[in-house]
Amino acid sequence: MGNVDIPEGPPRGPERALLVGARVEGHAGLFTLQDSLDELEQLARTAGIEVVGRETQRLNTVNPGTFIGTGKVEEIKALQAETGFQIVIFDDELSPAQLRNLEKALEVRILDRTALILDIFAMHAHTREGALQVELAQYAYRLPRLTRQWTHLSRQGVGGVGLRGPGETQLESDRREIGRRMAQVRSELEEVRKYRGLQRRRRRRAGLPVIAIVGYTNAGKSTLLNRLTHADVLAENMLFATLDPTTRRMALPSGKEVLFTDTVGFIQKLPTQLVAAFHATLEEVHEADILLHVVDITNRNVLEEVAAVNEVLHEIEADDKPIIVALNKVDLLEDPEAALSSAPDGRFAMRQNPVRELFETYDHVVAVSAEQGVGIDELQGAIEEVLQEQMVELDVVVPYQAGELLNLWHRQGIVEAETYTPQGTRVRGRLPRWLVDLITEEARAATP
Repeated sequence: MGNVDIPEGPPRGPERALLVGARVEGHAGLFTLQDSLDELEQLARTAGIEVVGRETQRLNTVNPGTFIGTGKVEEIKALQAETGFQIVIFDDELSPAQLRNLEKALEVRILDRTALILDIFAMHAHTREGALQVELAQYAYRLPRLTRQWTHLSRQGVGGVGLRGPGETQLESDRREIGRRMAQVRSELEEVRKYRGLQRRRRRRAGLPVIAIVGYTNAGKSTLLNRLTHADVLAENMLFATLDPTTRRMALPSGKEVLFTDTVGFIQKLPTQLVAAFHATLEEVHEADILLHVVDITNRNVLEEVAAVNEVLHEIEADDKPIIVALNKVDLLEDPEAALSSAPDGRFAMRQNPVRELFETYDHVVAVSAEQGVGIDELQGAIEEVLQEQMVELDVVVPYQAGELLNLWHRQGIVEAETYTPQGTRVRGRLPRWLVDLITEEARAATP
C-alpha cells in the first residue's frame, strides 16, 4: 500500500483511529459537523475501532490532492506520536488520488466514511443475498482505487510467440479479475431479484398488503417488527445491527392480515455504491403498498434523519406511497407524559418542536415505544385507517371458474352487493388499490 509499512499479524487490542471532518463552503450537509462526526464515531465503534481524537476544518474548496489543506495534514501527522492512531477516518468519500496522497504523507491507513460503512455491512451480511450485495458494493468502491495498492506494477508472463515485449501489469490483471467477478455477482443478484419478484407475485395473489418498515439506522425498526409480529430478528443498540431483509405476517385487530418487511437502515451520505448494489433488497421498499417510517424521537437530529431517509426514498422512486410515521422510543424521553398529549382527533401529539413539524407534514403519526409496547394499539389502528383510505370502488363480473378471486375480495375488501349473471358473479364494493389490477385482469382472463 504505497510506502506505508503495515505490521504483520493481528493488531493488539482494537485499532486506534483519528476522525477528520470538514465543512466545505456552500456544501452544508444535513447534520452539523460535530453531529456528523458523532455518527462517524458510532460507525467506528460498531466496526470495533477505538477513536482517540478528532480534527475538523472549514474549507472554501476541497483540496484535490488531500481533501484537507497541507497545513492540516502536518497537524495530523504531529498528532500521531501523541495519540498513537493507526488509522485516519475521513467523514467524506475521498478520491483515489486523495487516498494515495494521504497515505503517503501520513504513513498510516486511510479510510473514508464509505469504506467504513462497507466494512460494517460486510460484518453484518449473514445471508447469501446480503453477502453478494456487499461484495458488489465493495468492488464498485475499490475498482477505481486499485492504483494505490500496486506501486510496483509487476509484470506477468513475459515471452513466448506473440507475447514478447511488455507484459500485462498486475494492476491490469486485477482490474480485469474484479470486472469479471462483478459481472458474476450481478448475474447472481439478478437471479435473487427474479426470485424476490416471484415471491412478491405470490404474495399479491394471496391479497396480502405489504408494509415496508423504513427508517434511519438504529431507529428501532427490528425491535418494532419483533413487537408487532413476535419475530426474533436481531435488535441491538448499534448502527446497522441488521442488514438482511425479513418479512413476517401479522393479523390486525380487524382480522385482516398484512406482511411487514424490515429493510436495511438508511444513513446520511449513504454511499451510491450501496444504493445500486442493494437494488434487489430496496425493490421490497419500491414495491410495498405502505411505508412505516420509524423515527427515533430521542435523537436531536430527528428532522435531519427523516430528511436523509426521504432522500433515499426519492432516489429509489418510493416516496409517493402512503406513509405512517412511528415516533419510537417515547419511553426514553425525560417526561413522556408532559411531552405527549392527546390531540383533538385522538392521536398522540407532541407539543414541542421539532416533532410538531412531523405532525404537520404527515397525515398519520403515532408515538410508540417498540421496546415497552407503548402505542402499539394506536399504530395498528393507523395501519387499519390507511388500508381503508386505499380502498377504491369497483364493479366487476367475476367468472364462476375464478371463485378464488371472489374469496380474495371477501377477505381483503368490502363486498356491498352480489348478483348472479350468466357470465358470473357481479360484485360491487370496495377493494384495496393494489388488488384492483389483479382482480380485473384475472377476471378478464377467466372470461370465456
